[in-house]
Amino acid sequence: MPHRAIHARFVDTASELSPELASAITRAGPIELSSRADLPFADYLCRAITGQQLSVKAAKTIWGRVEASADGKALAEHFCETNTDLLRSCGLSGAKTKTVCAIADLARRSELNDDHLRQMTAADRATHITAIWGVGQWTADMMNMFYFGEPDIWPDGDVAARKTLERLTSKRRKTVRTAQHFAPHRSYLALYMWAHADAPPV
Repeated sequence: MPHRAIHARFVDTASELSPELASAITRAGPIELSSRADLPFADYLCRAITGQQLSVKAAKTIWGRVEASADGKALAEHFCETNTDLLRSCGLSGAKTKTVCAIADLARRSELNDDHLRQMTAADRATHITAIWGVGQWTADMMNMFYFGEPDIWPDGDVAARKTLERLTSKRRKTVRTAQHFAPHRSYLALYMWAHADAPPV
């Protein structure tokens, strides 16, 4: 379904739930969800792990150091236990270093093959990804949405998306239930909530 048609449906659906929610979605306008294909999945996942709980600027700086430390070598080869001290010197925490090395180990064993992952359902892919040490459901949701372009992911573990939806509807209603009204395009609902959270007040 084109993003403009999704927007129109969302406005109609939200109008039956909450005037505030309908207003927020109307104000944001049509939103697009795109998938990434410019990086191998393992590299993208490692980059996401590196930037978690950091400002955009700090994440970009640390990732730049990590890439430079590889000196042209494939990141799946560079992220290994023998390079732990080097990765730590780039600004990665011990936990993040352990996670990216675990991701790279799977990539070297062809267990994070992009084509294979794309053939999985979003739920099976999330199960596969969260089996990696240090990778949780929130990360799996972000990968499903932004790398694979899955249209129907509601990341209830994302505080900004959940709290924004609560404010625009009701704290007494579980956001998972509210989001269900927007299936099979719940990823777009998250995009609208993030857009509203970042928008200046009217």
